Amino acid sequence: MKEEGKRSRKKCLLYVAAFVVFQTAIILVFALTVMRVKSPKLRFGSAAVANFSPGANNLPSFDLVTQVTVKNTNFGHFKYENNSLSILYGGVPVGEAAIMKGRARARKTKKFDIVFSVSSSRLSTNPNFGNDVNPGVLILSSQGKLSGKVELMKVIKKKKSAEMSCTMAINLTTRAVQDLKCK
Repeated sequence: MKEEGKRSRKKCLLYVAAFVVFQTAIILVFALTVMRVKSPKLRFGSAAVANFSPGANNLPSFDLVTQVTVKNTNFGHFKYENNSLSILYGGVPVGEAAIMKGRARARKTKKFDIVFSVSSSRLSTNPNFGNDVNPGVLILSSQGKLSGKVELMKVIKKKKSAEMSCTMAINLTTRAVQDLKCK
């Protein structure tokens, strides 16, 4: 009778140990996959030229209509604050647009449109502008940073920021955006 009691206690301890190992494995997998917070990605999805006017002295002015995407690969929402994006020519800002605060849902991509007004007065400050425009292509770049917090299970909040650096070529004869590349 004593041996049966010892066997059942050993069996019980074995089941408890197996359960603890199983729970530890589940928690470890959860911590390594779900709880890892990554920075969201900020990119231009597409871009188009609108309201193009050639202007005097071959100095164009136009609106750049862009679709901005915020890709959140986390298992929690990404809430971001008011920020801005800039269009640059030769490192000098030639257009700027505001991004209003918002939220990208968990494991989703949020898309919204932004219009940049690119003015010829800002383009002409670069001394190489005439040489750059002669082939009929204007090379622009963009920069932006979206700061916010990723919220996991309404308990854990981590500060993260999405950064964007894109280049594009504007064909001045066809008034189209070519070679849009984002990093």
